[in-house]
Amino acid sequence: MSTALRIAHGAFGRVALLDMDRSLVRHAHHHCHVLLKVEGSDTQFLVGDQVTPLTDTAAVLVDGWKPHAYVHDANRPRTLIMALYIEPEWLKEFRPGWAASGAPGFFERPSGEVSPRIRQLTLHLAAEMMANPDAVRTHEQTLSDLMIAVIERFTPWRSFPTSIRGMSAVSCDWRIRRAMDAMRVHDSYANVDQFVKGAGLSRAQFFRLFETSLGVSPKLYLNVVRMERALDAVMREDTPLGELSERFGFPEPAHFTRFFRDHAGVSPREFRNVSRLAG
Repeated sequence: MSTALRIAHGAFGRVALLDMDRSLVRHAHHHCHVLLKVEGSDTQFLVGDQVTPLTDTAAVLVDGWKPHAYVHDANRPRTLIMALYIEPEWLKEFRPGWAASGAPGFFERPSGEVSPRIRQLTLHLAAEMMANPDAVRTHEQTLSDLMIAVIERFTPWRSFPTSIRGMSAVSCDWRIRRAMDAMRVHDSYANVDQFVKGAGLSRAQFFRLFETSLGVSPKLYLNVVRMERALDAVMREDTPLGELSERFGFPEPAHFTRFFRDHAGVSPREFRNVSRLAG
């Protein structure tokens, strides 16, 4: 069974050291997602429809809202993966244009050759997290160096907009934007049709416009919202997991555990325990 060895979280987002021997369902994130192999067997992810290798010399690079899945080969040993979930607002502190990290097209391609510096920083950060899980400021400095190296190597960062005018939002139909806002604050996760009705569109129009605007289906978007809120609650609250299960629309705690594990790789209980090693 996959296990989480360390989880660090802060203004930067999350960094997880995951010892993986189990596939993950197709999912997405609102921020850019970088996957780096630490040790173990070579493996692969499905990014969009493209099989993308994860090796000592190849990173997996996932744009915000890009559907992807971990594809584990049961005939291979486990893989220790460093998974970076990086907030655009944190990256904007380095360069204003790096706020584009949450938008489609941030990475030029879903895979890239790891430089010696990226490899060195990956191993250094992994060792720091294992030896001193509560040294979050030290981890953040190393993560800063790592993300700068990743962005400079794998993105056309010099072409990102740096002016306020140039950073105008990606075009999105106002009815879809309103539906997205409603999904983020609504407590019901089961029924997309309520948001279709609120948008004043037919179901076919709503689904077509939604996928055109964001690149994912409304159902997948709703699952992303639910998972991100669940992750935050599991990390930051002391609420019993049975109560969180009900809050996020799962009458049975076992169903919540399965949903959480299918997206995060580990159970909510393990995620909570490991994330709190960082203080």
